Parts: sequence; structure tokens; C-alpha cells
Amino acid sequence: MLSLAVPVVIAELGWMSMSVVDTIMVGRLGPEAIGAVSIGAVLFYTVGVFGAGMLLGLDTLVPQSYGAGDLDDCHHSLVQSVYGSLTLGPLLMLPMFAMLPFMDRFGLDPEVARLAKPYTNALLWSAPPLLLYMAFRQYLQGMDRVKAVMFTLISANVVNALANWVFIFGEWGMPAFGVAGAGWASCASRIYMCLALFGYIVYDARKNGTGLLRAPLGLDMPRLRQLARLGFPAAMQRGLEVGVFALATAIVGTLDAVSLAAHQIALQAASVSFMAPLGVSSAAAVRVGQALGRRDPEGAHRAGWTALGIGGASMVGAGLVFFVFTEDIIRIFTADAEVIAIGGTLLYIAAFFQLFDGFQVVATGALRGAGDTQTPLIANLFGHWFLGLPVGWWLCFHMDWGAAGIWSGLSLGLISVGAVLAYFWSTRLEGFRSRFAEG
Repeated sequence: MLSLAVPVVIAELGWMSMSVVDTIMVGRLGPEAIGAVSIGAVLFYTVGVFGAGMLLGLDTLVPQSYGAGDLDDCHHSLVQSVYGSLTLGPLLMLPMFAMLPFMDRFGLDPEVARLAKPYTNALLWSAPPLLLYMAFRQYLQGMDRVKAVMFTLISANVVNALANWVFIFGEWGMPAFGVAGAGWASCASRIYMCLALFGYIVYDARKNGTGLLRAPLGLDMPRLRQLARLGFPAAMQRGLEVGVFALATAIVGTLDAVSLAAHQIALQAASVSFMAPLGVSSAAAVRVGQALGRRDPEGAHRAGWTALGIGGASMVGAGLVFFVFTEDIIRIFTADAEVIAIGGTLLYIAAFFQLFDGFQVVATGALRGAGDTQTPLIANLFGHWFLGLPVGWWLCFHMDWGAAGIWSGLSLGLISVGAVLAYFWSTRLEGFRSRFAEG
């Protein structure tokens, strides 16, 4: 599990660090710039994560085919996912472009709304290359080719940081785009990521003779429907999870610019810690899927529990770091005393839900490897939207807790989802045995 998980975790940290660098670099432009990046990024990820989630059927199909020794079927899934990515990208961009003129009607701080529009506009153009990158990545992970993914994310940070410096501040003869420059830098880095993984896939196919270059390129609607049937619940689950944080960000944005900046910084810190179990979740999907492809139900169940242990341990460590180094973490982003005070409170709250956040994402990956993308969807719907968000709203506005109230509600939602999904995974072994006994 660790041999697969560690490179994927490093890749996830590389992915997250690009957003952190964006926040740090625009932080030189003031709290409003941080808030604008927060709003734009969350709005984009709400739809972008849904598109990426539609490709998560690859986490079931590719590992199970690879475990069964059927490389041709792995290639077939990749080809069809490319068709899906090229279709989804423009479809996701259109509603977001239509929404941009109305962003100043969301009740946001006027300056935050003004800066968020051009940033989000630039970010939207990264949707097609991002979805293609995700298809290439899921294919490679399912076949244990994870080092290329890790290298791509690490090197993309160099591209992103350089592009930020050029586009935000107007270096090398470029005009200074300000906050919008961070969006164009993200777009450039995602184009690089897509091209880098495509190049590696072609290189690997030629070097190892995998047969990919001879794979049929025709459109296969039954396979696309199979990917959609697995991917849609996963996309909805991710959309609900990211969407609740997007709505929380919008709610905090109606309070004041300082609270929004503190929220964004705390969210960045929590997102960085989340990358470890997210990487373990991907490894769990692969290992569980490969075991089931080999018709090894005990191995699949053991892989899931191993992943839950690793993910949980990493998040206990993250929670301790949040408790001990609270102010030091906030000061990485800003020296504003008000932001530091509010952000510190939010990080204390985040420390409480770290363990359960790890459980819910790892269990989601293990279930996805087994072909179950519906249970995480139902758990997220009830835990976040019917429990966490209403409680957070009540604490924020009726108890006057402000941003801390929203975060307390989010914490309650994550704890409930994590506990439920860990329980559901614990009941799966007999189901796996029955599947193969019937087969």
C-alpha cells in the first residue's frame, strides 16, 4: 500500500501546493486579493471536481482489468475516457462563463467580487486540459505507474510559481495582470500537466510494448455508459463535498473581508493535510480493485483496512500540528493580526475533524475500487447538507459565532460521514466472498 500511496500522496501535495503558492503570492496584494482567489477557486473546483469525478469510474475498471491481466481493456477504458473528457470540459465551462457577470450579486465584498471575476474567467480555460490530465492520471495509477504522476505534479509547481511571478507582477515584458495573473498561471501549469502525462503514456507504451498504440480508437458508447454509471455518483459525491465548502466560503464572504481571508487560509491548511489521505484513498481504490480483479476478496478487504489505518494515522498527526503550530501556520500567509486571530480559531476546529476526514475519504476510495460509488454519495448528502451545513448556518447567524460557527457545522458533518463510511467498509468482506462464490 505504501509503495503506491507515497508517490500519490506526494503528487497530491504537489497539486495542493500550487493553490497555496497562488494564495501566498496574491497575498502581497491584500486581504481582498486572497478572498478573490478563494471565491474563484472554490467556484471552479465545484464544477471542476464534478468533471474529474465523472472519470473516477477508471478507478474501478482499470485496476480490476489490470489485476485480471487484461491490458487491452485498460487501454480501451483510457481511450473512452479521453472522449468523455473532451466532451465534459466545454460543458462545464459554459454555465460558469454565464454566471460570471452576476458574481457581484452574491453579497460579497465589492472589491472581492471585482477581483474574483477576471481570476475565475482565466481559471475556466484550464478545465479541458485538467480533465484530460485526470483521465491520464487515473489510467496510470490503475496500472501502478505512479512515479510519472508524482514527477509531473512536482515539476508543475515550478511552472506554476514561475508563471505566477510573470503574470501577477508583470515580469519579462508581460503586463501585470494582478489577481487574474494567478488564474492564467494555473491554466498554463495544467496544460503542462496534461502534455507531460500524455508524453509519458506514449513513451511507456513504446518502451514496454503495452499494446496501447494499437488500441482501437473508435467510440464505444456501452463503455462510456459504464464509465458514466460508475462516475456519476462519484462526481455527485465529490461535488456535494466540495460544494458544501464552496457554499460555506460564500456564506463567510458575506461577513467581511477579514473573515473570508482567515477562512481561506484555514481552508488551505486543512486542504494540505487532506492531501495525504486523499492519496491513500487513490491507492486504496487501486489495491482493492486489483485484488478483486485477481478474485481475492480477503486481499481486497485487507487492503481497505490497511489504507484506513494509514490515512487515519496521518490525520491524527495533522491535527496535532494544527494544535501546536496554529499561529505559525497562519503567519505563513499573512501578518494581519485580525486574520491571525480568526484563522487560529478555525484551525483549532479543523484539528477536531482531521481523523474522520481521513476515514471518509479513504473509505470512499476503497468502496470505489470495489465498484460502489453510491454509498459515499448518500453519506455525503445527509452528513454535509442535511446535518453539517444547517447546524453551521444556525451557529454562524443565530448564535453569532461567525466563521467559527460555519466551521463547527462542517466539522460535525465530516465526523458523521467518516464514521458511517468506515462502518460500511467493515461490512463488505462477506459481500465480496458471495460475489465470487456465485461467479
